[in-house]
Amino acid sequence: MPFPLHRPRPPVAVLIATALLAAGTAGCSALAPFSTCEGTDARLRELDALPLLASAPAGAEPAPGSAGAYAECVDDSGDAWLSAGRLYFYPGTAQEVVAHYREAAVAGGWQVHSMRRPSADGGVELCLTQGEEGHARKAEVRFVPRRALRDIHRLEPNRESARKLAFEIAAEAETDGAESSC
Repeated sequence: MPFPLHRPRPPVAVLIATALLAAGTAGCSALAPFSTCEGTDARLRELDALPLLASAPAGAEPAPGSAGAYAECVDDSGDAWLSAGRLYFYPGTAQEVVAHYREAAVAGGWQVHSMRRPSADGGVELCLTQGEEGHARKAEVRFVPRRALRDIHRLEPNRESARKLAFEIAAEAETDGAESSC
């Protein structure tokens, strides 16, 4: 009696690697649920128009040009996200900036989740959230070190701005409005 031939199956890892390679060469992702920037224009405009971004302490000046304001959808890491922000120079203290945004956030219906002791050496000083699942967004107040002004924002402050505190207020949202935490 003849025995049926048994063909060995390739290991699961080989099958997954082949599927990922095929998807990568086809220009799409095989892993769900990756999101893209397609169809996010309206949500991006909404995020960019948040009153919190335009709210700055009295005496704060926006950084010039594209370094001062941005709105973008980024999808270079697999999952796309929306981001809008403003970069300001302020003649006062970090504590005054944080106090201003804390008050503006509460008045605008944002929830304050975390706050570090204000400093001018960079990092997130205030983290805020607003909205429910499907319409959620997060905002952060960050102080920007001088080297980041040059390296990240491509900005060389003039003599007057160099004596001021640089800070950024930035809002972010998932493309589908999913909640994000601080």
